[in-house]
Amino acid sequence: MNIQKYKSFYKSLAIMATGALVFTGCSEEWLDPKPLSFYAPENTFNEASGLWGAMVACERNLRHELTGDGAPILTEHIFSEVAVEGTTDKSGPAQDMNKLITPDANLNSVNTNRIGWYWYEGFKGIKYANVVVSRIDEPKDYESEDERNHILGTAYFHRAMRYYRLTHQFGDVPLILEEINSPKLDFYSTDRDVILQKLKEDLEFAEQYVPDYMDRGRVPKGAVQHLLIKVNLALGEFDDAIAVANRLIDGGTYELMTERFGAVDNYPDRNVIWDLHRPENKSISANKEAILMVMDRINVDGNSDGMSSMRQAVPFWGSNINTPTGNKGTSDGANIAIDQVSTYGRGIGRLRGTWYHQSMIWDDENDLRHAPGNWMTMEDLVYNNPNIKDSDPYYGKPLQMRNDQGIVLLNDTIRSWFDWPHYKVFIPDPENLQPRGGNSDWYIFRLAESYLLRAEAYYWKGDLQNAAADVNAVRTRAKCDPYTASDINIGTILDERARELFYEEPRKTELTRISYIFAKTGKAAYNGKSYSEDNFADDNFYYDRMMEKTDYYNKGVFTIHGDTYTLSPYHVLWPIPADAINSNTRGRINQNEGYAGFENNIPPLTTIEETE
Repeated sequence: MNIQKYKSFYKSLAIMATGALVFTGCSEEWLDPKPLSFYAPENTFNEASGLWGAMVACERNLRHELTGDGAPILTEHIFSEVAVEGTTDKSGPAQDMNKLITPDANLNSVNTNRIGWYWYEGFKGIKYANVVVSRIDEPKDYESEDERNHILGTAYFHRAMRYYRLTHQFGDVPLILEEINSPKLDFYSTDRDVILQKLKEDLEFAEQYVPDYMDRGRVPKGAVQHLLIKVNLALGEFDDAIAVANRLIDGGTYELMTERFGAVDNYPDRNVIWDLHRPENKSISANKEAILMVMDRINVDGNSDGMSSMRQAVPFWGSNINTPTGNKGTSDGANIAIDQVSTYGRGIGRLRGTWYHQSMIWDDENDLRHAPGNWMTMEDLVYNNPNIKDSDPYYGKPLQMRNDQGIVLLNDTIRSWFDWPHYKVFIPDPENLQPRGGNSDWYIFRLAESYLLRAEAYYWKGDLQNAAADVNAVRTRAKCDPYTASDINIGTILDERARELFYEEPRKTELTRISYIFAKTGKAAYNGKSYSEDNFADDNFYYDRMMEKTDYYNKGVFTIHGDTYTLSPYHVLWPIPADAINSNTRGRINQNEGYAGFENNIPPLTTIEETE
């Protein structure tokens, strides 16, 4: 693309905004309403730079899934087997799913869940992309037809990215392929497979025209290919998934990072896994593994409130763990003799890792991802309350969960006692005395996942030798012993994803995608069961895996507030917010089975109406 055009778009906006302020003076004439002609679409989108500028909204909004307190990515994790909602001091968080996850519940709150955020933000992203798609032929200043197609391909990618997520979070949803310029109340749900087929078509076009190399934070060809692999998998087109993955993995643009790189001198005793997840290393040119990033820098105009990753994913260790002698043992104060909060952050245990993620998946003692320094256990922390420095013999010694009599030394083992991946969630936070997790670029797509996606495609094809080779590319980078072909099933692939992609992948989305494939193909899973699309809401791989791997749901586990953890098979799909259905008075957006309103459904659309 012409970078100068891209920059000039922002410069023009800045000049217009400044001029609007400077030239108003003391007159009140500016209060009179006037047409905002400078900002009218016909004046903004009649140049290529205007369309490139419109794409910024799509790029920027990808960041919102990961940033701020109670970021939406947490909801993707707590609806999976790697974590549960650990907030235990009030009712409302997504723990008793059978009771709380309903179409008319609060589905978009830091204190409950962010299901509704995904619905509305998903269609917001689609709206931004559709502006570009609908106006692609308005500019007359394209340098070439290739530039026009590059912009269109980028818009297709962003639209496909949103629809890929929506179709695996909510199933059949409305398919909107053009800019909407007037109120519209007649949306209809479209069959999920029809939507996915359209995404495949669009991404195949995009792959032809989006360049291999783009500035970090923008969409390169590799991101298009990575998403196209997922769409092909979702459609059950495994040969196509492998072909696209070959182009991506073997194309020479990207490679797994196997040697230390970046700010090594700052962390001399660490390893390549640590380097890969340092904020200062994620977007540098030396990092050949990063495919698609979101950009989030401190003191940059429009920056976020930071990742807040330590606040979310670190235990609430700082105030309620006693010593064996009965004294308050820990403190999350800064600038004390044993200052642990500066290193690990003030966690509140919202994203509480399950036993599956803490222990079951770690099958090799040499795994760098689970190595001391990268991975933290509670016993790595010490009693540091300055008030007991001279009076308690346990001051400065490792934390204990129980004393010699077996008495638990804390009142909330859910929220305050679990292991966590320090290398993933540690983000320096100079703006807060008690660090929460500061600003950092973040991976959306990384080549390690590309290998695991190709491994999955080989698995579905029954080619376990090649599947093992791809899983082992990721495994051996972490210094684990390789798997053999006989070790490979969808469970081993999911375990490797859990080891590698925690706090990166949309875990629930991927579990639902895999569950759909089992239902579509009838292939038996490692548990010996096969599944069908006919009773997907009642019997699916997602639910069986959740019951197998998590030690919370439907097992009588209660929080200290008295809420119990429950889950049902129909949670394989989330409820569509009631407001979205009720306000659509002239059409029909279907509700998912298991939720109130499903009885009003009509057959979804199975064709796409052509637009002029």
